[in-house]
Amino acid sequence: MKQRLVYILKHNMLVQKLYKWCMSLVFRFLGLFVSTDENLVLFSSFMGSKFNDSPKAIYDMMRADAKYGKYNCVWAFEHPENFPELKTVKIDTLKYFMTALKAKYWITNTNIERGLSFKKKNTVYLNTWHGIALKKIGNDCPGRNDYNFDTLNYLCVSGEHDEQVFRTAFRAREKSYLKCGMPRNDELWNVKPGEKEALREKLGIDRDKIVILYAPTWRDSVDGGKSYAIKPPIDFSKWKEKLGEDYVILFRAHHITTKVLDVQFDDFIRDASNYPNVNELMIASDMLITDYSAIAFDYSILCRPILCYAYDYDTYLSDRGTYFDIDEKYPNKSCREEDELLDTIIGLDFDEQSEKTREFRDYFLQYHDNATENCLKSLFGEK
Repeated sequence: MKQRLVYILKHNMLVQKLYKWCMSLVFRFLGLFVSTDENLVLFSSFMGSKFNDSPKAIYDMMRADAKYGKYNCVWAFEHPENFPELKTVKIDTLKYFMTALKAKYWITNTNIERGLSFKKKNTVYLNTWHGIALKKIGNDCPGRNDYNFDTLNYLCVSGEHDEQVFRTAFRAREKSYLKCGMPRNDELWNVKPGEKEALREKLGIDRDKIVILYAPTWRDSVDGGKSYAIKPPIDFSKWKEKLGEDYVILFRAHHITTKVLDVQFDDFIRDASNYPNVNELMIASDMLITDYSAIAFDYSILCRPILCYAYDYDTYLSDRGTYFDIDEKYPNKSCREEDELLDTIIGLDFDEQSEKTREFRDYFLQYHDNATENCLKSLFGEK
């Protein structure tokens, strides 16, 4: 039911505006009677669906350092019962909004106010965001003009591209920019020798296998918000026939995707969608296949081959719009057909492709300065 309501709010602008105006007014009024707890920190990741990404990187560093021991960290989840080891609150409930009004610090990679506007002046708000944008986002999307990040105290940016996009897409203030990259990527910038092999063992993959991480982006619902399924036009039996026994495919669906259709998982094609740490999948793999997902930018940190399988290039990109032509900026031109993709994989020059990825990385990720530590110092006023 909630998924259906979210779809309606997203696609019906009149209902959306009425909801935002009324509920923002309600919580601003309630906020007048709620005292701020100076030691309360509210976390959320991907709208309460996950315990991961940059907010978790910040949380983990706080829990590991005794100087942050006085802070009471509360996580917002859709299903808090799945996290008994954490202090939690169910997102989008009255208790959630009251917790938000009470908390001195907000940390998220999407939003805390849930599309509303009720932040107090003394609340310190950090948004790490969750990826470098290829597809148009926020107010840059047709028909959208409701994103407003001007109340953010801090917004993580990874490079000049982010700065330009956030200025128009979110109305973000330049003085809020933290030019340090995303905390979730610290792990990728600091991969240790032997870590790839250790993760292969953890995942139960032979060291001599060539591991391909396939991570397509999400597709909008085609049934009015009832589901967000993905049905890639892929015949993985053909992949196995052409690539042979030397390869393993890790299939990682987007977190919004509710179901993967027409894919039979086995030892060759493995379902990695619910694996908790996507960084580990990236580190363990030899190459990435994606389409329009922000994972391409994260993966580029490792300087390994990146291929783009854009089977719905014309329809998807015309509907969403992009900030640049992927065939001009990506390390390689996109493959539109399955056979073309497989032939590219077979003929891959690893060293040449790794250098192309490095150039792509350096164009989009100019800032990578201990992001997690920088976020904490900014949040808590440390020098």
